[in-house]
Formats: sequence, C-alpha cells, structure tokens
Amino acid sequence: MTVPVAASPRRGVAAALPWAGTVLRVGLGVVWVVAGALKLPDPAAAERAVRAYQLAPEALVPLLAFGLPVLEIAVGLLLLAGVFVRPAAVVSALLLAGFTAAVASAWARGLSIDCGCFGGGGEVDADSTAYLSEIVRDVALLAASVFLVVRPRTRLALLDRAVPLRGGPDA
Repeated sequence: MTVPVAASPRRGVAAALPWAGTVLRVGLGVVWVVAGALKLPDPAAAERAVRAYQLAPEALVPLLAFGLPVLEIAVGLLLLAGVFVRPAAVVSALLLAGFTAAVASAWARGLSIDCGCFGGGGEVDADSTAYLSEIVRDVALLAASVFLVVRPRTRLALLDRAVPLRGGPDA
C-alpha cells in the first residue's frame, strides 16, 4: 500500500511564480505603453509637465518631453512581448525610481503640479494635487519591476524558452 504524498507548498509557489511574473510583466507593459502614448500627441503638454517639476535645465526640457514617452513605449512593448525582460525591467525600475523621487521632490518643495504621468501635467490648484497616491502607485510599479529583474522568466513571452538564461531556470 502506498501513501499519497502531498505536494509541497513550496513547489506550488514555485510553479505559480512564472504566472505571477506574467501578470506583472503584461500589466507593467500596458501601463508604460499607455503612459507614453498619451503624451506623444501633445508635445506642448509634455514640455509643461517636465518644466513644472523645476528639476531639468531648460535646454533639456524638449528632449525629455519627447524622449521619455518614446522610452516608455519601447519599455512597454518589450515587456508586453516578453523580449529582453530583465533589461526592460531594469530601465522600468530606474524610470520609476526617478519619477517617484521627482514627485516627492515637488511635494516637498510645495509645488502644485499634476505629475503628467498619463499626459497633461503642469501647474494645478493646490487642492488638485495627488502626490501620495502617485507615489504609492509608482512604488507598486517599482516593486513589480524589481520582481521582473529578479525573475524575468515568465509565461506567454516570445523568448520564454528560446534564449537560455545564465544561472538556472529563474535567473
């Protein structure tokens, strides 16, 4: 007589992690594509948003206003496709750390601005700011990015099994 052995809970978690990573990868990819796509049609609004933070030299404002949405879309497309997930997640994490610091800086300096994260941006009434919720959102997205840096192998990715990663199956 054989006694059935229960599956280890650890094994179940390990099996679920690639699917959790897939949800995070696709969700993060959608956020980046939408954020970038909403900014591209209105370069003047993107410039107002960048300028409102009062962090970049004026000469860099147009470059940032155009370059950031393009980079956001590129990172989002890589994540959606599941191609170069770790490098895309590193760029995502760096962008989110920078955006979180910029929003916190604006809040600390008493600026009344809209983050411009999904288009728009610029100065707003003091009661229209949403710094805390923007920071919480960005930190949650940063956590998703870090997860994908650590565990880039996900399901439903173009390079799911095509390119072996160094350091084992979850490297």
